[in-house]
Amino acid sequence: MAKRRVVLTGAAGYISGQLLPEFRRRYELTLLDVAKANLADVIEVDLTDPNLEAYRRHFKGADAIVHNAYTWDPRRSGQHEYQWLPPEQDPSPYPASMDGYIDERTNLDMVYRVLRLAVEESIPRVVIASSNHAADWYEGKLHNGLLQSIGPEMLPLSDNFYGWAKQAYEHLGFVFACGRFGRVVETVFLRIGAPRPISGPRVAGDLIGYRRDLGAYISPRDLTQLYLKSVETADICGTVGVPCQIFYGRSNNTRAFWSIANAREVIGYAPEDDSEVLFAADIRRLLIAPAER
Repeated sequence: MAKRRVVLTGAAGYISGQLLPEFRRRYELTLLDVAKANLADVIEVDLTDPNLEAYRRHFKGADAIVHNAYTWDPRRSGQHEYQWLPPEQDPSPYPASMDGYIDERTNLDMVYRVLRLAVEESIPRVVIASSNHAADWYEGKLHNGLLQSIGPEMLPLSDNFYGWAKQAYEHLGFVFACGRFGRVVETVFLRIGAPRPISGPRVAGDLIGYRRDLGAYISPRDLTQLYLKSVETADICGTVGVPCQIFYGRSNNTRAFWSIANAREVIGYAPEDDSEVLFAADIRRLLIAPAER
């Protein structure tokens, strides 16, 4: 059987780097990014360019697009990393800059171009890296005991432009999945959690944030499984009847607080790792030992 042809955007980025070993084995890949970084086979393409003809040829004949590309201005604070903290404890500048809208609008426009190319080039499936911050407004309530869990069925609410943009990705994808433009584009949005090793609090003394990161963690093999099943599962309509899904990307963590029930049901996602096991030594040192004193 011929391999699926998959276009991977943001191919030189951190998330794509975790996917590439298995993607290379499984798919015929077209790798796109604004710079090659350390990957010789990346094609340099700037998806912020509104001229689709500058890169349309790289999408022709694809079976799926995995869109991980993202652009940001490091001079601006996204105001989304510490949403469970009150403003006076947030280590990033406050209030947030309204200029962040411009950065995130650029990312939303990239998503639109990818979805438009999928329609025009008859590409049936698009998998897009969203973020848990699409619903990060709830986390203040959750981490203070006023809410038990967050699921993709909840109204997405965010108080920052980064989260707003991820919500907009998802709503835009639903429009394309409904076939509004003459062809249905099956869309999957992955609200990725914490895809990096967790060694302790990101802010000194912030144990709420540390527990949060342990619950949000997703390992490389679970992240890869989630992407593969999002690309390959034949029917993603679920109970809604429209082929548009939002899945939280986390491992099988003891401290989990995002629901992955729909990912288990629709694509058979079965995460194998648990941050409680992987980072047991640090958890004992930072959480258990102090409580035993």
